[in-house]
Amino acid sequence: MIQAINEALDIMLDRDPDVMVMGEDVGYFGGVFRATAGLQEKYGRTRVFDTPISECGIIGVAVGMGAYGLRPVPEIQFADYIYPGLDQLVSEAARLRYRSAAEYIAPMTVRAPFGGGIFGGQTHSQSPEAIFAHVSGMKTVVPSTPYDAKGLLIAAIEDNDPVIFFEPKRIYNGPFDGYYDRPAKPWKSHAQSVVPEGYYRIPLGEARLVREGEALTVLAYGTMVHVVESVCREKGVDADILDLRTLVPLDIEAIEKSVKKTGKCMVVHEATKTAGFGAELAALVQERCFYHLEAPVQRVTGFDTPYPHSLEWAFFPGPIRIGDAIDTIMSE
Repeated sequence: MIQAINEALDIMLDRDPDVMVMGEDVGYFGGVFRATAGLQEKYGRTRVFDTPISECGIIGVAVGMGAYGLRPVPEIQFADYIYPGLDQLVSEAARLRYRSAAEYIAPMTVRAPFGGGIFGGQTHSQSPEAIFAHVSGMKTVVPSTPYDAKGLLIAAIEDNDPVIFFEPKRIYNGPFDGYYDRPAKPWKSHAQSVVPEGYYRIPLGEARLVREGEALTVLAYGTMVHVVESVCREKGVDADILDLRTLVPLDIEAIEKSVKKTGKCMVVHEATKTAGFGAELAALVQERCFYHLEAPVQRVTGFDTPYPHSLEWAFFPGPIRIGDAIDTIMSE
């Protein structure tokens, strides 16, 4: 996935002289996860450049760049550090088109590694996607495979609205089935690791049907797509698994079609439960599919606590908790 992200940035820097990559250590060092490696050497310090350790400054400058006509791609080193830039994102970037009657726009794509699974503790493991999905005028994207990461990132950079592009760092180097005590798996054995060379884009707002089934609909994104798929396969559950890909815009038509077919719905995400994006999904399913539901919508999420370092795998919605939720909803 890191290689796919790097290639997407390379392609867009080459295609569009207005694209710029910026952030802490993204230049000479190539980023803490090496996602921008080699780009400064290829495109120079005016196109790919390091910034001070100031998230509010990074986002504020990017908003100005967008209004001036550029397409900045700022990197926030960890999603947990995005909060100092929240005012610029919410009050400026997301509102600029609206407040100026489209005279100015903020075509910026904010990349940020997010989620747990790497023992990052409470300040390197958060999943704040629901905060940004709540903001009108901003789009929120979460890829789950290398193929999607490249195509979605290209589409995000080309979009004229601000996009928050959350990259699940637990699956940067390979898919994850939720069993932390098993050997890691590389992407090369996964079908979605085949990434075409050159330019392609995946439109924002289109979910991906990961697995087709008749008995249950599971809605997930990011790392949890792979965990859910593994659990359903091991339990032999005939589940329709939808990878949402983008939270805003949301492919509500795909969700509605699946739930009306299966009659049951489960939502899985790593973020905390209260006011998490799963609550919005559950409400939408209830509003649109009420007369087709055969059981209450189930949510499997993180807990309403800071992400614990020593109890990481208790917090993480792993195979046991997902399996228990499947047993509950399938018995009703």
